[in-house]
Amino acid sequence: MRIYSLLLCLLGFLKLNAQSSYAPLNEDYYHWIDRYEVKSGVLAPQLFTAVKPYRRSDIISFIDSLKRQDVFQSVADEFNYEYLSHDSWEFSPAAAVSAESDRPVLRHFYKKKSDFYSVSTGDLDLHVNPVLYLGAGKDSRRDEMLFINTRGVEVRGMVDQKVGFYTYLADNQAMVPSYVADRMSDVRALPHEGFFKDYKEGEGVDFLHARGYISFQATKSIGLQFGHDRTFIGNGYRSLIFSDFAPPSLFLKGNVKVWKLNYLFLLNQMTADTRSTVNGNFRGYPNKFVALHHLSVNIGKKLNIGLFESVIFSPDDSLGTDRFRLEYLNPIIFYRAIEQQNGSSDNVLLGIDFKWNALKKISFYGQFLLDELVVDNIRKGNGWWANKFGIQVGGKYVDAFGLPNLDLQGEINLIRPYTYSHHTLYGSYSHYRQAIAHPLGANLKEVAGIVRYQPLPRLNLTGKLVFTDIGRDLTTDWNWGADILKSNRTREQEFGNTIAQGISNEILFGSFTASWQLKHNLFIDASAVLRKSTSPAGAYNNNTSITSLALRWNIPQRLYEF
Repeated sequence: MRIYSLLLCLLGFLKLNAQSSYAPLNEDYYHWIDRYEVKSGVLAPQLFTAVKPYRRSDIISFIDSLKRQDVFQSVADEFNYEYLSHDSWEFSPAAAVSAESDRPVLRHFYKKKSDFYSVSTGDLDLHVNPVLYLGAGKDSRRDEMLFINTRGVEVRGMVDQKVGFYTYLADNQAMVPSYVADRMSDVRALPHEGFFKDYKEGEGVDFLHARGYISFQATKSIGLQFGHDRTFIGNGYRSLIFSDFAPPSLFLKGNVKVWKLNYLFLLNQMTADTRSTVNGNFRGYPNKFVALHHLSVNIGKKLNIGLFESVIFSPDDSLGTDRFRLEYLNPIIFYRAIEQQNGSSDNVLLGIDFKWNALKKISFYGQFLLDELVVDNIRKGNGWWANKFGIQVGGKYVDAFGLPNLDLQGEINLIRPYTYSHHTLYGSYSHYRQAIAHPLGANLKEVAGIVRYQPLPRLNLTGKLVFTDIGRDLTTDWNWGADILKSNRTREQEFGNTIAQGISNEILFGSFTASWQLKHNLFIDASAVLRKSTSPAGAYNNNTSITSLALRWNIPQRLYEF
């Protein structure tokens, strides 16, 4: 049985209600939304920001409520409010009027400022937009010019105000930075993407990127979604629970938002490996599944606390003899109990996250992930390998020091060795040989700082500085706990394990981007990246500086921040 079979069963019992599509994941876009929640000083009951993406209708409800509270005070804030309103104008009668173009193109195109083509009738809401990303740059370690060439289309809408839909398809060719090419050589995968082909005699990459889903609102409080896309859980720069680093995947999602509670059930079908033979016989890429529960509650108006659990399991074990475990489809049960009841060795993770809007303009957040832990060994302090966990703490300060639209963020991440790993790829916390959580896997310490400034309504400046200390393996035979694709049965030692053990690799990543919005969702980006990687062993020594210029239309920046 697969995810789509379960979906068909559920639909037979649903009486559908008014629907909304979701705003695609985009770091800059979601920063603008989250910024105004922090600025207001209270939690947004419409959003529950730990679970992304957000419904467009909820975004409009949220920003309209803040507009009535006079939260949008600066000229840039007013511009952002108008931008967000126009981007989802179908859910705002006022925005539907203000979003009208003064001069539509050929009478049928750009009748709304945000949409190349749109239709809004009683039974159909349709938005069609082209996607374009043209960029060029110079990498100090490559003789070839870097480039990105993306052409595609994005379509969203509703049918009968009952069923929402979204689809995105783009063809891409790129010459990636040298450190990304190094990563591809190590893991046999293109960061953020699935299948790819060589381009220009292996110097570049050629790949398709597709996402799409349908969504249903079963009741006022219960929503269902089925499709192929990404999810991000957390309020930070990184997520230790579930991030958008790996490629999109097939998913079934149920979300219940009622009273002060938000409950997420998520089932993903993912790719366990990119090898397609078992015992010498060819077959498709093996699958694995990730089932996840996340329950968050607003305590008062300022504090949100969330609990989560996830399990990774696979019917495609190394012999291809396991089965799909229907027990994990239960949306309201404790996975660890099911795993033990089955006598299985599936990989279960538990954790907690929080967000505290302590003061107006200041917010703190964090996550604690538990992969495995034995209290006796913690007390002994013996560094037992299976005490696997991750910790994140961070904070945000908007309109910092009284300067409008200057936003600061700081974050610390600590992940123990062997966290997210398993004794096979079918149980590791990965998809298409890429981490589902932190991009670098485990066995690391990281400090990140982000500065965002919007001095003019159409100009956004972003600076990032990230320092990571990660313990690497000198050869493929070693396993000090950073590479989550390696079997943890090949670990180097039982006791005495510490964070960043092995071959020390210190990575300093700095970037600066100036982005100018010419028209709605049409941007020019000028960027500079400096990445310095050092190691006493010399195996990971390389320094890279990159400058680039890009034009992008209805697409977020393509970032390789690891």
